[in-house]
Order: sequence, then structure tokens, then C-alpha cells
Amino acid sequence: MLEVQSVGKSGPGFWTSIKESLLGSHQDYTQGSIERAILLLSVPMVLEMCMESLFGVVDFFWVAHLGADAMATVGLTESALTIVYALAMGLSISVTAMVARRVGEKDEAGAATAAVQGIAVGVLVLIATGTLGFLFGGHWLAAMGAAHSVVASGSAYTRIILAGTVTVFQLFLINAVFRGAGDAATAMRTLWIANAVNLCLNPCLIFGLGPFPKLGLAGSAVGTTIGRGVGVVFQVWILWSGRGRIRVNKGNLRLDWKVMLRLIRLSLGAIVQLMVQMAGWIGVVRIVSAFGSAAVAANTLAIRIIIFAILPSWGMSNAAATLVGQNLGAGRPGRAEKSVWKTGLYNMLFLGTVGLVFIAFAERIIGLFTKDPAVAPIAVTCLTYLSYGYVSYAYGMVVSSAFNGAGDTLTPTVLNLICFWAVQLPLAYFLAFTAGFGLRGVFASVVAADSLLALLAIVWFRRGKWKQQVV
Repeated sequence: MLEVQSVGKSGPGFWTSIKESLLGSHQDYTQGSIERAILLLSVPMVLEMCMESLFGVVDFFWVAHLGADAMATVGLTESALTIVYALAMGLSISVTAMVARRVGEKDEAGAATAAVQGIAVGVLVLIATGTLGFLFGGHWLAAMGAAHSVVASGSAYTRIILAGTVTVFQLFLINAVFRGAGDAATAMRTLWIANAVNLCLNPCLIFGLGPFPKLGLAGSAVGTTIGRGVGVVFQVWILWSGRGRIRVNKGNLRLDWKVMLRLIRLSLGAIVQLMVQMAGWIGVVRIVSAFGSAAVAANTLAIRIIIFAILPSWGMSNAAATLVGQNLGAGRPGRAEKSVWKTGLYNMLFLGTVGLVFIAFAERIIGLFTKDPAVAPIAVTCLTYLSYGYVSYAYGMVVSSAFNGAGDTLTPTVLNLICFWAVQLPLAYFLAFTAGFGLRGVFASVVAADSLLALLAIVWFRRGKWKQQVV
């Protein structure tokens, strides 16, 4: 690990700090200006997520040219991917928390050990998920209520994407190591490289441009998997070469069962937490599918655009998690708490502004992607309704990430159970069918659940029990 500098109170100016955050720096985020620490961490994390969200929107732009069935296939496949993402993100949460805590304690060897054990657990899990996804991908589309035409044309795409979760897992896990160490710039470069390959390959493979074969919808899946694989190769090179804040050498390439079991224990709470959230969303998609393929396509399109804004906000949330973990490791819980409140305020201002733009220009934004008279009006409604919840959701995601950064994965799990299962799903069904509001009722239930989550998370966070969490 390279020499770490303190984030001084009267350090470089704003634009100098921006440049430093992009180039990468080795700072001690447990000292000095909290605002500058947030800036140095959040800028590359936000840009990392921007590239991920840009890929999602651009890729869907090309897929939209293939028709409503292709868009519906992507939407239904992503509902299956939420399960995989829950596993990957759950393990990533525990890896980030443990690496950040060891970095805060100035335990370089412990941080490297935590990184290797997290990657090892991921390898074991991804073998199972990749195999199941390839074998049963087509069955998932049918189970989610897809039309026969969607199952027939989309099975190849779904099987390739789900088999490619091998790359998704490692991309999540190793970037979690970089974030926990405060090496946000390297995590950013990884996703930029991976998604740049995606952006170049996908239209070529979908439409058969130049020397590439015309694979249709399946070409999008192939391009995505290759791009993410390139990103993983880059990550491994950074870890092994020691160019980042954590270096893995031959001495670390062994299984440490004590650390691995601790990671698994933390991960189980995080996985259940995310599974609850993702299962709640799958339930929402299942309710939407009752209104037909056009409704699923519209919902998928609107969500892609929404994620374009929300992923950068997740970047700020990741910054909060890193600051909490490192400052708790350094024995500075007060600084950890102050970091969360400030990050939450900045995130709320950002996402609130984006929400206003989406509400004002929903029709024009959707019009950039589709003119389909069956899809566009529903997508406009979805985008408008969900944008009303941006302000509360912004604060809620930061506080939830702070719990995870402290290693307290139980509290967000309980909150997700209350908000997404006890409130969102019953409310969505009631408003959509019993009260007769249709899709508007489904979209309103999502806003209600997210707002409740933010309120409860803030109340729980103020109690301060997360400060005593052992990682």
C-alpha cells in the first residue's frame, strides 16, 4: 500500500481536488476536511456510476429498435438479474465494510486478506449462478408471464446474460475492495473500460456492423459479457501489480477460514437485505406484466432512464459507506456520523434537481427512445410518478449505505421488509386492481415505500447503535 496523505483542512481548491479525485490519490479520509473527503471519494464514484447508467440507457436505445418484445425481454431478464445482483452486492457490502475498517486501523495485510477471501467466496457462488442461469434462462421468461413470442425470441439473450454473471460478480467484488480502500478512481476506471467495450460491441453485434455477425438481441448479451470480462482482467492486474492502495501477493493467495466466515456472516445479512428489496421489485414487475408487454416495455424504459440518475447517487452513497467504515476503524464515530449527514444533503440536492427536470420534460425524454403509441404514454407516467420520490429516496439511500459501511446489515434488512414487502407490494396490488388505478397505482406505491424507507432509516440512524458494530 502506498503512502497515505491527510485530507487537510486548508488543502487544494475545488478544481484541483476534482482533478486529484479523477487521477487518483492516496489520502487519509479519517482526518481533515469532511467536505474534501466527500469530494475526493464521490466524484470518481459518481462518474463510475454515470458510465454504468449511460451504458444501460444507450444499450436499451439500440434494443428498442428491435421492438416491444425485445424491450420486454430485457426488462424480464433484469428482474432475474436482480437476484444475482443481490448476491453480488450483498457480498460486496461486507467486503467494503471489512476492507474499509482494516484501512482505518492501518492494517494493510488485513485489508489484502479480506479482499482475497471476498473474491474466493464470489468464485464459489458465481459457478452455481452462472450454470443455473444458462440452463434455465428461458424458463424464467415464461415464469414471469412473458408472451410466447417473447419467450421464443428472447431465451438466447436471457441465457447468455445469466451465464455471464461470472463477470458481474467479480466486477462488483473487486470494485468493492477498491472503494473500501478509498481507491475510488481505480473503481471508476474499471467500469469505464468495461462499459466502453460494451458500448462499442453491442450495436455491432446486434445489427452486424462491419465484420461482426448479426446476432440481434443476443448480440447485446454477448457484448455486455465480453466488456465486463475485460474489466475484470484490468481489476486483477491492478491488484497484483500494486498500483492501487491494496496489493495482493502470493502470500495472500490462501484461504483464511476465520476471515471468510466473518465475511459470509456479514454477507448473509446484506444478501437477505437486498433479496428483500429485489424480490419486492420483481413483485412489482410481475404486477406490471399483468397489463401486457407494452406495459413491461414502458416500465423497463422508464426505469433505465431513472437509473441513469440514481446510479450517480449510489456513487455518493458508496462514498458515505467508505467514510463510515474507515472512520469507525480509526475510532472516530462522530466524524463518521457527520460525514453521512453531509453526504445525504448533497445527494438530496442533486437528485431533487434531476427529479424536477424529469417531471418537466418527461414526454420529450421518453420521445428520444420510442414513439410507440402503446409504450410511450405509460413510460411518461412511470417516469413522472417515480421522480416525485427522488428527494426522500436520496437521503434514504445514503443512510442505508452508512449502516452497511458500519457492518450493520440487519437494520436495513428490517427496514426493507417493512417498506417493500409489508407496504409496497400489498399497496401496489390494492391500488392497481382493487382501487382501479391501474399502473398509476403501482407507480405511486413505489414512491410511498421509498419515502417511508427514508424516514425510518433516519430515525434508526439517529439512535447510534451502528457505532458499536464489530467487523
